[in-house]
Amino acid sequence: MARFVKEIMSPAVVALRPDASLVEAAQLMRAQDVGDVLVAQDGVLLGVITDRDIALRAVAEGLDPLTVSCQSVCTPDPVCVGPEEEITTAQRLMRDHAVRRLPVVDGRGTVGVVTIGDVVQDRDPDSALAHISRATPDL
Repeated sequence: MARFVKEIMSPAVVALRPDASLVEAAQLMRAQDVGDVLVAQDGVLLGVITDRDIALRAVAEGLDPLTVSCQSVCTPDPVCVGPEEEITTAQRLMRDHAVRRLPVVDGRGTVGVVTIGDVVQDRDPDSALAHISRATPDL
């Protein structure tokens, strides 16, 4: 029986405005215990910024995370999935586009995020990745 993205996604959408600094993004990621933040303005999804984006596209380049905006290092126009799509569709999109997270979007806007960890926990809850995804991070 098919299962759907809405059954495994995180409905909590963590978002920042495009002009927010990378420090604000990192602090929000820490506070919310997530590895990505959506970049949005007036309810419109502009991009996704990950902890890896901050590290590789900004810090490793010597940019000042206090002055660099989220929009300048985020992945614009992210690949998205609908909540009524089958989990296998999300899995295929992640594989085809080499992404670990997908914003979940419906006619009202962004309603959640589904991660590779969510997919793995659903498909193989005893796998190493599923256990890692459930683990409390060391901060």
